[in-house]
Amino acid sequence: MAKLNKKVTTGLKVLISAVLIYFIFTKINVGEIKDILIRSNPLYLILAAVFFVLSKFIGAIRLNLYFHRLNIMLTHVSNFKLYLLGMFYNLFLPGGIGGDAYKGYILKKTFEVKTKKIVSVLVLDRLGGLLLLFIYACALLAFLDVDLLKGYRWMFLVAIPLAVVVFWLLNKKFFNYVLPIFWKTTALSAVVQFAQLISIWFILLALNIELNQISYLIIFLISSIVAVVPLTLGGIGSREVTFFYGAKFLGLDQNISVGVSVLFFLITAIVSLIGVWYHFKKIKLELADTSTTNAY
Repeated sequence: MAKLNKKVTTGLKVLISAVLIYFIFTKINVGEIKDILIRSNPLYLILAAVFFVLSKFIGAIRLNLYFHRLNIMLTHVSNFKLYLLGMFYNLFLPGGIGGDAYKGYILKKTFEVKTKKIVSVLVLDRLGGLLLLFIYACALLAFLDVDLLKGYRWMFLVAIPLAVVVFWLLNKKFFNYVLPIFWKTTALSAVVQFAQLISIWFILLALNIELNQISYLIIFLISSIVAVVPLTLGGIGSREVTFFYGAKFLGLDQNISVGVSVLFFLITAIVSLIGVWYHFKKIKLELADTSTTNAY
Protein backbone atom coordinates (compact mmCIF):
# COMPACT_ATOMS: atom_id res chain seq x y z
CA MET A 1 0.00 0.00 0.00
CA ALA A 2 2.84 2.39 0.87
CA LYS A 3 4.51 1.74 -2.50
CA LEU A 4 1.20 2.33 -4.27
CA ASN A 5 0.68 5.61 -2.43
CA LYS A 6 4.21 6.72 -3.35
CA LYS A 7 3.56 5.93 -7.02
CA VAL A 8 0.27 7.84 -6.95
CA THR A 9 1.93 10.83 -5.28
CA THR A 10 4.79 10.80 -7.78
CA GLY A 11 2.34 10.48 -10.67
CA LEU A 12 0.38 13.49 -9.42
CA LYS A 13 3.58 15.54 -9.10
CA VAL A 14 4.58 14.63 -12.65
CA LEU A 15 1.12 15.57 -13.90
CA ILE A 16 1.06 18.91 -12.06
CA SER A 17 4.57 19.81 -13.29
CA ALA A 18 3.63 18.86 -16.87
CA VAL A 19 0.40 20.89 -16.74
CA LEU A 20 2.17 23.95 -15.34
CA ILE A 21 4.97 23.77 -17.92
CA TYR A 22 2.44 23.32 -20.73
CA PHE A 23 0.42 26.26 -19.41
CA ILE A 24 3.47 28.53 -19.27
CA PHE A 25 4.61 27.61 -22.77
CA THR A 26 1.17 28.49 -24.14
CA LYS A 27 1.44 31.94 -22.56
CA ILE A 28 4.94 32.92 -23.66
CA ASN A 29 6.88 33.25 -26.89
CA VAL A 30 9.05 30.13 -26.91
CA GLY A 31 11.11 31.36 -29.87
CA GLU A 32 11.90 34.61 -28.06
CA ILE A 33 12.97 32.75 -24.92
CA LYS A 34 15.21 30.55 -27.05
CA ASP A 35 16.84 33.65 -28.56
CA ILE A 36 17.24 35.16 -25.07
CA LEU A 37 19.04 32.05 -23.84
CA ILE A 38 21.27 31.84 -26.91
CA ARG A 39 22.34 35.48 -26.53
CA SER A 40 23.22 35.05 -22.84
CA ASN A 41 26.80 35.84 -21.78
CA PRO A 42 28.55 32.53 -20.93
CA LEU A 43 31.06 34.19 -18.56
CA TYR A 44 28.31 35.51 -16.32
CA LEU A 45 26.56 32.15 -16.45
CA ILE A 46 29.76 30.47 -15.24
CA LEU A 47 29.95 32.95 -12.36
CA ALA A 48 26.28 32.25 -11.59
CA ALA A 49 27.07 28.53 -11.43
CA VAL A 50 30.08 29.18 -9.15
CA PHE A 51 27.95 31.07 -6.63
CA PHE A 52 25.23 28.43 -6.84
CA VAL A 53 27.78 25.73 -5.99
CA LEU A 54 29.10 27.94 -3.18
CA SER A 55 25.57 28.22 -1.76
CA LYS A 56 25.21 24.45 -1.77
CA PHE A 57 28.61 23.93 -0.14
CA ILE A 58 27.72 26.33 2.69
CA GLY A 59 24.28 24.72 2.94
CA ALA A 60 25.98 21.36 3.44
CA ILE A 61 28.10 22.83 6.24
CA ARG A 62 24.93 24.13 7.91
CA LEU A 63 23.31 20.70 7.71
CA ASN A 64 26.43 19.07 9.11
CA LEU A 65 26.25 21.32 12.17
CA TYR A 66 22.83 19.81 12.85
CA PHE A 67 24.24 16.30 12.38
CA HIS A 68 27.02 17.05 14.87
CA ARG A 69 24.39 17.98 17.47
CA LEU A 70 23.12 14.40 17.07
CA ASN A 71 26.68 13.09 17.58
CA ILE A 72 26.92 12.17 13.90
CA MET A 73 30.38 13.63 13.50
CA LEU A 74 30.71 13.52 9.71
CA THR A 75 33.58 15.32 7.99
CA HIS A 76 32.47 18.17 5.78
CA VAL A 77 33.85 16.36 2.73
CA SER A 78 31.84 13.16 3.19
CA ASN A 79 28.77 15.19 4.17
CA PHE A 80 29.05 17.26 0.97
CA LYS A 81 29.19 14.09 -1.11
CA LEU A 82 26.01 12.88 0.61
CA TYR A 83 24.50 16.33 0.03
CA LEU A 84 25.23 16.14 -3.73
CA LEU A 85 23.70 12.67 -3.89
CA GLY A 86 20.59 14.02 -2.17
CA MET A 87 20.36 16.83 -4.75
CA PHE A 88 20.56 14.26 -7.55
CA TYR A 89 17.83 12.11 -6.03
CA ASN A 90 15.57 15.11 -5.46
CA LEU A 91 15.73 16.23 -9.09
CA PHE A 92 16.40 13.16 -11.21
CA LEU A 93 14.86 10.25 -9.31
CA PRO A 94 11.46 11.58 -8.26
CA GLY A 95 9.90 8.14 -8.43
CA GLY A 96 12.28 6.76 -5.87
CA ILE A 97 13.24 7.91 -2.40
CA GLY A 98 13.73 11.66 -1.97
CA GLY A 99 17.12 13.16 -1.25
CA ASP A 100 16.38 14.13 2.36
CA ALA A 101 14.68 10.81 3.08
CA TYR A 102 17.68 8.95 1.65
CA LYS A 103 20.13 10.90 3.79
CA GLY A 104 18.01 10.14 6.84
CA TYR A 105 17.88 6.45 5.92
CA ILE A 106 21.66 6.15 5.50
CA LEU A 107 22.43 8.00 8.72
CA LYS A 108 19.88 5.95 10.67
CA LYS A 109 21.32 2.76 9.21
CA THR A 110 24.93 3.73 9.94
CA PHE A 111 24.71 5.49 13.29
CA GLU A 112 22.76 4.92 16.49
CA VAL A 113 20.37 7.85 16.37
CA LYS A 114 16.61 8.16 16.67
CA THR A 115 14.66 8.55 13.44
CA LYS A 116 12.63 11.38 14.96
CA LYS A 117 15.75 13.46 15.59
CA ILE A 118 17.15 12.88 12.11
CA VAL A 119 13.85 13.93 10.55
CA SER A 120 13.74 16.95 12.86
CA VAL A 121 17.12 18.34 11.86
CA LEU A 122 16.42 17.75 8.17
CA VAL A 123 13.17 19.70 8.51
CA LEU A 124 14.86 22.43 10.55
CA ASP A 125 17.53 22.76 7.88
CA ARG A 126 14.81 23.40 5.29
CA LEU A 127 12.94 25.79 7.58
CA GLY A 128 16.12 27.75 8.25
CA GLY A 129 16.54 28.26 4.52
CA LEU A 130 12.91 29.33 4.15
CA LEU A 131 13.33 31.81 7.00
CA LEU A 132 16.10 33.65 5.17
CA LEU A 133 14.23 33.55 1.85
CA PHE A 134 11.35 35.24 3.66
CA ILE A 135 13.63 37.79 5.36
CA TYR A 136 15.41 38.78 2.14
CA ALA A 137 12.08 38.99 0.28
CA CYS A 138 10.61 41.25 2.98
CA ALA A 139 13.73 43.45 3.01
CA LEU A 140 13.66 43.95 -0.76
CA LEU A 141 9.88 44.44 -0.86
CA ALA A 142 10.17 47.15 1.80
CA PHE A 143 12.36 49.20 -0.52
CA LEU A 144 10.75 48.31 -3.85
CA ASP A 145 9.43 51.42 -5.55
CA VAL A 146 5.93 50.18 -6.40
CA ASP A 147 2.81 52.23 -5.65
CA LEU A 148 0.81 49.18 -4.54
CA LEU A 149 3.26 48.48 -1.73
CA LYS A 150 3.79 51.98 -0.35
CA GLY A 151 1.28 51.62 2.45
CA TYR A 152 2.59 48.21 3.49
CA ARG A 153 6.34 48.72 3.69
CA TRP A 154 6.31 48.92 7.48
CA MET A 155 4.67 45.49 7.58
CA PHE A 156 7.55 43.92 5.69
CA LEU A 157 10.09 45.49 8.06
CA VAL A 158 8.18 44.34 11.15
CA ALA A 159 7.81 40.83 9.72
CA ILE A 160 11.60 40.32 9.67
CA PRO A 161 12.35 40.33 13.43
CA LEU A 162 8.99 38.69 14.11
CA ALA A 163 9.87 35.75 11.85
CA VAL A 164 13.25 35.31 13.58
CA VAL A 165 11.64 35.35 17.04
CA VAL A 166 8.98 32.82 16.02
CA PHE A 167 11.60 30.47 14.57
CA TRP A 168 13.78 30.83 17.68
CA LEU A 169 10.81 30.02 19.93
CA LEU A 170 9.99 27.01 17.75
CA ASN A 171 13.55 25.74 18.19
CA LYS A 172 13.51 26.41 21.93
CA LYS A 173 10.20 24.67 22.59
CA PHE A 174 10.46 21.60 20.36
CA PHE A 175 14.14 21.22 19.37
CA ASN A 176 16.15 22.59 22.30
CA TYR A 177 19.00 20.18 21.56
CA VAL A 178 19.92 22.30 18.50
CA LEU A 179 19.32 25.69 20.16
CA PRO A 180 23.07 26.24 20.90
CA ILE A 181 23.73 26.44 17.14
CA PHE A 182 20.66 28.54 16.28
CA TRP A 183 22.50 31.76 15.48
CA LYS A 184 25.33 30.00 13.69
CA THR A 185 22.96 28.06 11.41
CA THR A 186 20.87 31.19 10.84
CA ALA A 187 24.00 33.10 9.81
CA LEU A 188 24.96 30.29 7.43
CA SER A 189 21.43 30.36 6.00
CA ALA A 190 21.88 34.07 5.35
CA VAL A 191 25.09 33.37 3.45
CA VAL A 192 23.48 30.51 1.50
CA GLN A 193 20.57 32.61 0.27
CA PHE A 194 22.79 35.64 -0.38
CA ALA A 195 25.04 33.48 -2.58
CA GLN A 196 21.98 32.36 -4.54
CA LEU A 197 20.87 35.96 -4.94
CA ILE A 198 24.30 36.74 -6.39
CA SER A 199 23.88 33.74 -8.69
CA ILE A 200 20.58 35.16 -9.96
CA TRP A 201 22.18 38.61 -10.29
CA PHE A 202 24.83 37.13 -12.59
CA ILE A 203 22.07 35.46 -14.62
CA LEU A 204 20.46 38.89 -14.98
CA LEU A 205 23.79 40.30 -16.17
CA ALA A 206 24.16 37.35 -18.56
CA LEU A 207 20.83 38.38 -20.12
CA ASN A 208 21.90 42.04 -20.15
CA ILE A 209 19.17 43.01 -17.68
CA GLU A 210 20.21 46.24 -15.96
CA LEU A 211 16.80 47.64 -15.01
CA ASN A 212 14.41 46.30 -12.36
CA GLN A 213 17.01 43.90 -10.95
CA ILE A 214 15.51 44.12 -7.45
CA SER A 215 12.12 43.10 -8.85
CA TYR A 216 13.62 39.99 -10.48
CA LEU A 217 15.43 39.12 -7.24
CA ILE A 218 12.15 39.37 -5.31
CA ILE A 219 10.43 37.10 -7.80
CA PHE A 220 13.26 34.59 -7.43
CA LEU A 221 12.97 34.59 -3.63
CA ILE A 222 9.21 34.08 -3.77
CA SER A 223 9.59 31.35 -6.40
CA SER A 224 12.11 29.56 -4.15
CA ILE A 225 9.56 29.57 -1.32
CA VAL A 226 6.83 28.30 -3.64
CA ALA A 227 9.14 25.60 -5.04
CA VAL A 228 9.49 24.06 -1.57
CA VAL A 229 5.78 23.19 -1.54
CA PRO A 230 5.78 19.46 -2.50
CA LEU A 231 3.25 19.70 -5.32
CA THR A 232 5.68 19.39 -8.24
CA LEU A 233 8.92 17.59 -9.07
CA GLY A 234 11.77 19.60 -7.59
CA GLY A 235 9.80 22.82 -8.06
CA ILE A 236 9.63 22.29 -11.83
CA GLY A 237 6.68 24.25 -13.17
CA SER A 238 5.82 26.07 -9.96
CA ARG A 239 8.98 28.20 -10.19
CA GLU A 240 8.28 29.11 -13.82
CA VAL A 241 4.65 30.01 -13.04
CA THR A 242 5.84 32.27 -10.20
CA PHE A 243 8.33 34.01 -12.49
CA PHE A 244 5.60 34.44 -15.12
CA TYR A 245 2.95 35.95 -12.85
CA GLY A 246 5.51 37.83 -10.75
CA ALA A 247 6.69 39.58 -13.90
CA LYS A 248 3.10 40.32 -14.90
CA PHE A 249 2.33 41.82 -11.47
CA LEU A 250 5.47 43.99 -11.44
CA GLY A 251 5.20 45.04 -15.08
CA LEU A 252 8.28 43.14 -16.30
CA ASP A 253 8.93 41.28 -19.53
CA GLN A 254 7.42 37.84 -18.93
CA ASN A 255 9.54 36.11 -21.57
CA ILE A 256 12.75 37.39 -19.98
CA SER A 257 11.46 36.49 -16.52
CA VAL A 258 10.77 32.88 -17.54
CA GLY A 259 14.17 32.84 -19.26
CA VAL A 260 15.82 33.68 -15.93
CA SER A 261 13.93 30.79 -14.34
CA VAL A 262 14.98 28.38 -17.09
CA LEU A 263 18.66 29.33 -16.76
CA PHE A 264 18.55 28.88 -12.98
CA PHE A 265 16.95 25.46 -13.44
CA LEU A 266 19.63 24.44 -15.96
CA ILE A 267 22.38 25.43 -13.52
CA THR A 268 20.62 23.51 -10.74
CA ALA A 269 20.23 20.45 -12.95
CA ILE A 270 23.88 20.44 -14.08
CA VAL A 271 25.19 20.75 -10.51
CA SER A 272 22.72 18.14 -9.23
CA LEU A 273 23.81 15.75 -11.97
CA ILE A 274 27.25 15.58 -10.34
CA GLY A 275 25.60 13.53 -7.60
CA VAL A 276 25.08 10.64 -10.03
CA TRP A 277 28.74 9.75 -9.44
CA TYR A 278 27.94 8.92 -5.81
CA HIS A 279 24.90 6.90 -6.87
CA PHE A 280 27.25 4.36 -8.46
CA LYS A 281 30.29 4.90 -6.23
CA LYS A 282 29.39 4.26 -2.60
CA ILE A 283 30.25 7.08 -0.23
CA LYS A 284 32.48 6.47 2.76
CA LEU A 285 31.05 8.39 5.68
CA GLU A 286 34.21 9.54 7.40
CA LEU A 287 34.03 10.72 10.99
CA ALA A 288 35.59 14.04 11.95
CA ASP A 289 36.76 13.03 15.43
CA THR A 290 38.01 9.47 14.84
CA SER A 291 39.75 7.49 12.14
CA THR A 292 36.72 5.21 11.85
CA THR A 293 35.14 5.06 8.42
CA ASN A 294 31.63 3.78 7.79
CA ALA A 295 30.44 2.82 4.30
CA TYR A 296 27.08 1.96 2.89
